[in-house]
Formats: sequence, C-alpha cells, structure tokens
Amino acid sequence: MSPQAAPPVPTYLRRGKVKEVWEVSPTELEFRFTNDISVFDKHIPSEIPHKGETLARTAAHWFEVCRRIGVPHHFRGLASPTSMRVDRVRVVPQVRSLGPNPRNYLIPLEFIVRYYLAGSMWDRVQSGQASAASLGFPAGKSLVYGERLPDPHFEMTTKLEPVDRLLTDAEAREISGLDAPAIAALRETILKIDEAMQQEIAPRGLLHVDGKKEFGIRHDGVAMVVDTFGTADEDRFWDKDAYDRGRQVDFSKEFVRQHYRQTGYYDTLQRARESGQPEPPIPPLPPLLVDEVSRLYTTVFERLTGSAFQPTRPAGAG
Repeated sequence: MSPQAAPPVPTYLRRGKVKEVWEVSPTELEFRFTNDISVFDKHIPSEIPHKGETLARTAAHWFEVCRRIGVPHHFRGLASPTSMRVDRVRVVPQVRSLGPNPRNYLIPLEFIVRYYLAGSMWDRVQSGQASAASLGFPAGKSLVYGERLPDPHFEMTTKLEPVDRLLTDAEAREISGLDAPAIAALRETILKIDEAMQQEIAPRGLLHVDGKKEFGIRHDGVAMVVDTFGTADEDRFWDKDAYDRGRQVDFSKEFVRQHYRQTGYYDTLQRARESGQPEPPIPPLPPLLVDEVSRLYTTVFERLTGSAFQPTRPAGAG
C-alpha cells in the first residue's frame, strides 16, 4: 500500500486590507481573515477581537445560500474558523491583454446594488452630484436619508485601483472587457442573491440596505461570485423595527465610518485626495470603541446567520 501524499502546505502570496491570501495549489487559494479593519480605503491601526472569525463564517453562510439557489461561486469550504479555501482566478490589470474570449480571471470591478438612500450615495446627494431624478424619484423631490429607492440602484466601481472610483457604464465595459448584456446578466445574478439574502434575514428583523459583490470568469466562461459578500464589511443592514419607527440602526461598518466623520478625519482625508496632497494617517480607534465594534461584528453574525457566536478556542487550549 503506497503512502498517502501529504496535503499541500499553503504559501503566502499577498495581504489585502483585512485578509491574507495564501496559495494552496495552482488552482486553489486560502483566504485568512485577520482582525484588521479599514474604512475609506485606509487601514486602521486597531485590531477588532473576533472580527476575522465572524467574517469567515458569515461569508461561508452566504456561499451556502448561493449553492442552494444555483448561483456559481468559488467557495470550496472553511479550512478553519478564520480561513476558507476558494477556486483561484487570475488577477490582471488589463483584461483585454488576455485576448478574445478570456477565461479564468477576476473581473476588475466591484458591483454595488443599493435599495435605500444611505452611505456614499447620500454623500453624493448632499454634494449635488446625484439628484432625485438620477435615483429614480420624481424630478425635484426633496430626498430624505434612509428612504427606500424606487428601484434597486446599480453601480460599478474600480477594483484594482488604490481608491475605489465610481464608473460610467462605458468605463466599466472598457476596464472589464464585458459587453452590456454580460453586465446586465451580472446585475440579475446580484438581484437573485440579494432576494435570497433578504428572505433569510427578514425573520430576524433585518433589512438589507446595500452591498457589493465581485465576480470572476471560470475556465468554462461562466461567471461566478468571488471574494466575500454579505458581511458587515461589504454590506449594510438596518434593524427593521427601528426603521419602521423612523430610525436607522446600522448593523455594518458604518458605525466606524461615522466615528471618523464626527472627528473630522474624513473631511481632512477628502480634501487631501481632491487636492492631490499626501493622505493623513488614520488614527486608531479608542479602546472603548474597539470593544463596541467587536460586539457589533458578533451581533451582526448572529442576526445574519441565526446562529449564536461562540469564539472557537485555539488548538491546544485547556
């Protein structure tokens, strides 16, 4: 009887804002989720206890939902409570360099669908960059933060640039190499996933406000969901009971964004970006806020998945 081959040992590839990417094989990667946190494309010098585990397990939950509703994805399974194995795709800055009918690559776009008026969309409304008519409301309507949009609002931003940039349809097609029907098909896939998500969380009193998703193209040319989605980092959720009473209680990273808005850091950062000046370093979160953010992430995990969060004990712990 021949000896069984040892499983491959992952090797480190790169680090993103909140997770590390390790190579398992030419066709498989491992995502290792850290307790790091970022906002406004800035890495905050603070660690949030249990954050990595809540993200990994929440993402796994939503990939299982994709499996159930028949949406292709790259998720293979959890390797540990803080890591997952996924199918690998090529990451290239110029899709057109792959030639005609490219296969096995990351679409270098982020796809965002919004259902309520919030987040950066509200910022654009306040600055005059977005109008009622552009969002599907009657022209001249006075907009109110938090109101439901007449129809889902679809946006695309850059994926591989240092700071995400909102794109026109023409720019998105040029960057991605996708035609209009292919992008329309991705939009329908997102709406299908989001409908399943809302059905899942409605009994637990949550509203799905907005969220982003990413896609890759498989070897057979089929689009699949990649990276992660549906966590407190990528999506925004509100408490439905509070919303029905006229309040928006966030279950997302928006809580952290608001801290940096209130301290004035966000305005300083935006002025630096608009003027081409060096960006100011982002300060750490106060210790009490770190604890509060950690509780937020575990609460979001429980509300989204319907499971109680019990932190996994390290191997060998007594």
